[in-house]
Amino acid sequence: MPAYNEEDNIGEAIERVDQAIRQTGLSYELIVVDDGSIDGTRIKVEDYTRSNDHVRIIGYERNMGKGYAIKMDFTHAKGDTIIFLDSDLDINPRQITRYIKALEQGDIVIASKWHPQSRVKIPLIRRILSHGFNVLVKLLTGIRLRDTQTGLKAVRRKTLENVFSRLTVKRFAFDVELLAIANLYGLKMIELPVDIHMKHGSFSFREVWRILIDLLGITYRLRILKWYQRLEEG
Repeated sequence: MPAYNEEDNIGEAIERVDQAIRQTGLSYELIVVDDGSIDGTRIKVEDYTRSNDHVRIIGYERNMGKGYAIKMDFTHAKGDTIIFLDSDLDINPRQITRYIKALEQGDIVIASKWHPQSRVKIPLIRRILSHGFNVLVKLLTGIRLRDTQTGLKAVRRKTLENVFSRLTVKRFAFDVELLAIANLYGLKMIELPVDIHMKHGSFSFREVWRILIDLLGITYRLRILKWYQRLEEG
C-alpha cells in the first residue's frame, strides 16, 4: 500500500485490508510504503504494527511518487502473489480475494473502472480525464485495456521480476509503463470489475502535465528508441 500524507485514512485503510485478507485464510504480510509523508502517516502505521507483526512499514524522507513506492513494495515483498492497493479508501478491499483467484488464469489482474460490472462513483471531471487518457494510452502504446490507472492490481512475482527491473517512471504513469512492458513481453493481463467510490475530485494541471510527459517518455522509449525491446533481448 503506497501512502503519501494519508494520516486521516491510513489507520482505517490498513484495518479494512487486514480484515479482508485474513478472511481468505492465506499466509500474508501487509507492507505500507510511506512515500515521504510530512504528516502523521508513519506514526499511525507504526502504532498498528506494534500489535500486528505481519504489518510492515517502509519509508524514506523525500516524496518520490507512487510508481517508486510500488517498486519499493515489490522489492521488499516476500510472497509470490503481490497485490497493490491505494491507501485512500476509494477502493473496497473486500474484492481482493477475487483478484488473487484470477491470477490462476493470468500474470497480471487489473481493476478496471470501465468494466461492465464495475460499480463506480467518481466526479465527472475524473471520468472525462480517465476516458481521454485511456484513448491516448491505446493510441501511443498499443495497450488494449479499458483502464490502466485504477489503484488495485495483483501480480505474480516470478513472472513480473524482469518487468519491474525495467521500470523508470516514478509517478502516476507508472501503471502505463508496467503494462506496456508486460504487453510487449506477451504476459496475460486480465481486467476485473472494481467497486470504487472516489471522494475527492480535485486535481492540479501540474499533475496532468506530469503524467502526459511521462506517457510521451514511455512512448518514445517504446516506439522510437525500442529501448524496452533491447532490454528484453539483453
